[in-house]
Amino acid sequence: MDPSRIRDKIGRFRILIIGRANAGKTTILQKVCNTSDNPEIYNSAGQKIDPAVLAASRERGEHDIENEMIFKSNPGFVFHDSRGFEAGGESEFNKVKAFITRRSKETKITNQLHVIWYCIPMDEASRSFTAAENKFFSQCDTGTIPVIILFTKFDALYDVAFKQLKKNGTPRKDATTLAPQHAEESFANGPQLQFLNNLPRPPKCHVCLPDMNKDSADCKPLIERTAETLDNEVLEQLFVSTQQSNLELCMKYAIER
Repeated sequence: MDPSRIRDKIGRFRILIIGRANAGKTTILQKVCNTSDNPEIYNSAGQKIDPAVLAASRERGEHDIENEMIFKSNPGFVFHDSRGFEAGGESEFNKVKAFITRRSKETKITNQLHVIWYCIPMDEASRSFTAAENKFFSQCDTGTIPVIILFTKFDALYDVAFKQLKKNGTPRKDATTLAPQHAEESFANGPQLQFLNNLPRPPKCHVCLPDMNKDSADCKPLIERTAETLDNEVLEQLFVSTQQSNLELCMKYAIER
């Protein structure tokens, strides 16, 4: 099916991004949409919200998960943010849970939630799972909506690996080269993935995202893993045609179709 016809049928690809403050959520969305600009915010009625009104709401600790974030560089994506969820309060959790439940039951595919990206930062100060994350993956039924864990700031583990290699006698130059691979291997056998696999409602998959604050940041793994989790062929085609950062993926799916 032609991409333009898919968008006419479905509209935009809708993603909920969840995560703690400073987990790098906005940076990831900017990379996916190939921009450094901030998104425009719209309410559930499709009306653009004045930035001053948003700033005042944030100062009062208010946030509406129904608000839609759209980047001019790629308006085919619409993002929802669960700001405040990391606090672990019952009220915040219930709002996120109700939003997911309602969107999963929408009869119109254009109003449904298509994917959930759950960001967990791996910097030293916040490497372990929180009560909020444990609660989400234990109690929140996302139905058929795939959940992907995004281990953000993964490059923080490179520093840990570098120090460990140096401690074991590896020369500095070699330790610098080996640190990323060493970190990935240690992580693959570490407590984070074991924790996820033992949860009542584990995520569909995970992806590690290092150096997303750099110009050379690569979000292709996120794009590819997201496409792989989509069981609905129409949604899969919509996502692949909407994303603009992985032309190889577009060519691959075009050939397969």
